Amino acid sequence: MKKKIGIIAAVAVVLVAIGYFAYGAYENKQAEERAAKRANITTVERRDLKVLVQATGTIAPAQYVDVAPKKTGRITAILVKENDTVKKGQLVATLDSEDLETKREKAEIEVRDKAAKYERMKRLYSIGAKSAEELETALFNYDTAKTTLATAQADINDTLIYASMDGTVVGEPQTVGAMATQGTNNPTVIMRIADLSKKEIMAKVDESDIGAIKVGQDAEFTVDAYPGETFRATVKKISQSDTGTSWNIKSSSSSSSSSASVIYYYVTLDVDDPEKKLFPAMTARVDIVKDKRMNALSVPITAVKADKDGAFVMLRTSDGKTEKRQIKTGITVDEYVEVLEGLEEGDKLVSTYTALAATKATGDPRSNAKVTRKEKEK
Repeated sequence: MKKKIGIIAAVAVVLVAIGYFAYGAYENKQAEERAAKRANITTVERRDLKVLVQATGTIAPAQYVDVAPKKTGRITAILVKENDTVKKGQLVATLDSEDLETKREKAEIEVRDKAAKYERMKRLYSIGAKSAEELETALFNYDTAKTTLATAQADINDTLIYASMDGTVVGEPQTVGAMATQGTNNPTVIMRIADLSKKEIMAKVDESDIGAIKVGQDAEFTVDAYPGETFRATVKKISQSDTGTSWNIKSSSSSSSSSASVIYYYVTLDVDDPEKKLFPAMTARVDIVKDKRMNALSVPITAVKADKDGAFVMLRTSDGKTEKRQIKTGITVDEYVEVLEGLEEGDKLVSTYTALAATKATGDPRSNAKVTRKEKEK
């Protein structure tokens, strides 16, 4: 019995010891976490850093055509509808050609008449009954009649409207019965045909950022239609003229008048849209990647200080102390700074190291507030 009691007592002592050490380890861990929290300890990690230029633009087909008439006339037929796929050379609309057909019939009659007179004149000339001048006149009249007929036929051909490219009909075409007007300044657009397989963004970039934009740079953008989804693009072209064309090479007054306003330049980006989810005229919020470092060693910007020797951080050593460490920095992105030299992945840094130093010096956490207040008073 005494032996059993001894064993039980020994087990109890062991359990108490284990519990004591476990509690001690827990307390130490909690103390370390509290100290780390007070000291704002962060870890040196690797992450992708991107310096971005932000812009806003509009999505548009990379290639499209406005189908307009060569002749003024009333629309008699629209042979396609919105979203139809068309091929180059396909008949898509017709205009009223009744009057033109009447003119063509008259021209055909005139050609037959002049042809007959010319043939008769050639026979009479061959027997010496008509002069060479009379023969030339008959030939001229015949050629003129043929030209008139060709013009009448061309006018009729112009009432047939064909697609000038492969693509999709974008938007509703004009309705039958509407008057289509020819012209170079403001012709009637009967329909628009666009190649929706290739899209682009016309983005407006502030003059302060335009110098950082290069052809070939990657970009990402979002649209309101797909919240949380990111699309990709590539810089294709950078306009040399501002969006408002405010400058004038013949006058210096325009430049002074525009200097008070913000100047923007158009940057064209090729859009990657394999699923054809994007619609023309959507607003795109673009982030152009000015510079990037993939898997770069980085630290929070709050952990980096500067002195006469350059940038430095406060490194927390394995024994819980801190030491000043000079570093060489790279790009800065939002709240992170790239570290080129001086640190390794996994290093611990102290952003607010005054409180931690006071704790190590006094051994009493309650003294932290006093030291901090004194530091502030200084």
